[in-house]
Amino acid sequence: MKIALCLYPGFTALDIIGPFQTFGDVPGLDVAFVAEQAGPVLDHTGRLTMLATESFADVTEPDVIVIPGGMVAPTGEHDPVVQWIRAVHPQTTWTTSVCTGSLFLATAGVLDGVDATGHWASMEALGALGACPTGQRVVERGKIITAAGVSAGIDMGLTLVARMFGDDMAKTIQLAIEYDPQPPFDAGSPEKSAPEIVEMLRAIMTTTVVESLT
Repeated sequence: MKIALCLYPGFTALDIIGPFQTFGDVPGLDVAFVAEQAGPVLDHTGRLTMLATESFADVTEPDVIVIPGGMVAPTGEHDPVVQWIRAVHPQTTWTTSVCTGSLFLATAGVLDGVDATGHWASMEALGALGACPTGQRVVERGKIITAAGVSAGIDMGLTLVARMFGDDMAKTIQLAIEYDPQPPFDAGSPEKSAPEIVEMLRAIMTTTVVESLT
């Protein structure tokens, strides 16, 4: 089974590393990082480089695709990631995204009229692209699974492992990576954070992601 983990300039590392960590040690999976061109791809901080071992042209019939978010947005229907999603989605068993990766799915037309999630600050943009935004951490609709922001990619990955191999395998992976969140602050959603913090982050996200859609 081929799992294609998408990379593009400006991706957020944990968006794609979280799912990778849930798939990487499952027997029988061919897990690869793919991009428009094989080679190094720089993350949104400009300080971390990941290696795509295959190009979009090399991976035409993946069983699973995972599209991460980042501090960039799709540039339209001619965006290389969007074009690849459109090409491979009809053949996938599962099409998934993490964080603002759902904006790429929506731009590709995959989420038209479909319940979906993403980073909380991108919900308005997601709705404008034809999806039906929800506040859930992981949303499953048919073969499409979308996850909320960044760390929710781990939840999505475990959910997908459970669908493919059963709950016991997913629980085994969860134990292996000791995914037992006990954060130092209860501030992981806008409902739990101080208003000034929410607005500060919203301004950053709006400037760097949402406005790039226009």
